[in-house]
Amino acid sequence: MSSNSQTVKVGILSLIGVGLLISIFYSSVWWVSLTAPNYPVESFPDGVKIEFHVNGVFNGCQKQEKVEIQEDEALDCVHEMDTINHYVGMYPIAAGGPVERGYGQFLIAFMAVMLLGFICTKPKIRMSIMSAGFVAIAAWMYMAMYTDDGFHLQNEGFVHALVASLDQDATDTSVDEPEFVIGGITGVLKKSLEDSGVEVVLPSEVERQKKLEEQGEISIKENMIEQLKITYDIDQKKPENNYEHWNGSSFQIMSWHYAKSLGRYFNNQEEIKPMVATLEMAINLAFIGLIGAMFLLVFGARKNEGVLYWLLVLVPMALPLFFIIDYSAWLWWYGHTLNDMGAFSVKPFMPTVFGDGKVAQFATHSYPDIGFGMMMAVFFVLATAALIRKKQFNNK
Repeated sequence: MSSNSQTVKVGILSLIGVGLLISIFYSSVWWVSLTAPNYPVESFPDGVKIEFHVNGVFNGCQKQEKVEIQEDEALDCVHEMDTINHYVGMYPIAAGGPVERGYGQFLIAFMAVMLLGFICTKPKIRMSIMSAGFVAIAAWMYMAMYTDDGFHLQNEGFVHALVASLDQDATDTSVDEPEFVIGGITGVLKKSLEDSGVEVVLPSEVERQKKLEEQGEISIKENMIEQLKITYDIDQKKPENNYEHWNGSSFQIMSWHYAKSLGRYFNNQEEIKPMVATLEMAINLAFIGLIGAMFLLVFGARKNEGVLYWLLVLVPMALPLFFIIDYSAWLWWYGHTLNDMGAFSVKPFMPTVFGDGKVAQFATHSYPDIGFGMMMAVFFVLATAALIRKKQFNNK
């Protein structure tokens, strides 16, 4: 087999790997469900089911179209599972993997650039390709994480997951009436007047509507971000909160959303504030770590040998292993970080990673989904590419 032929084969296999990485981002990687007698199979054929994606956790329950069942919309099983779990002191699902989900799109792009570098056999060209790709990702990442309104550079799935986890309607595309809650006496009075047929428009809604009219039609993602801003502004005005004015950066929104998720059932600020501080440090460390990895890989790309060169293919190959480790670690965290404010006191436990288990009267089911199958496909495709490349270099 000629060297050119081997290069072409490695290129094709690596590009297939890039395509699979992109597909994984939009696919369910793993699913978990709870089944119990109070969730009959007729209404819940898959139990209370949730789906784990790279960028968030989503509802796995489907609307039941049956004569004996009347449903206007599918039950939100993310909320249902949160409700079940909080009785034993478990934090909401949105509290898990916030950094991984927030950086998900950048990590996929990062590995795609690594594979593009692996395709090339000429070090100077490889370094140029990787440098250009990494500079673009670094700029995109910095703007999304730290600049004003940078959250708009996040993907729609991530935004959807954050909105939905706050009990807001992420599928509502209505600009005029986004679903959000106005608390206290103002909220009660507003609802009472509207129930009586009186249209009530708050000053904040007037300003918002004027802004939207100036901007014209907005996308579903923009509408969801606006919903988050409204909720943030409401939280900001509460005496117990000390939030800064909204700047729309991913760093600010991820920090606030994490605090709100942790306090959804167990609002103990003495416990929550240190956890939020840890998250903020993790966000910064992840950014620095990715930038450092970029420099290291470009440095290693200067020759066709060495550990740093082979990392270009080995890291994407190991994606299924990374997922299992991360997923297992977060399950351990959920089972061992139980809040004392739960209705029932249980000993720390390890939730089921793979297969079926039992917690109280609930049967638990945890299995890989199509996204994990594609991760395994990435492993085999890239393993083949790596073997061809190794043989190619050995023959020189």
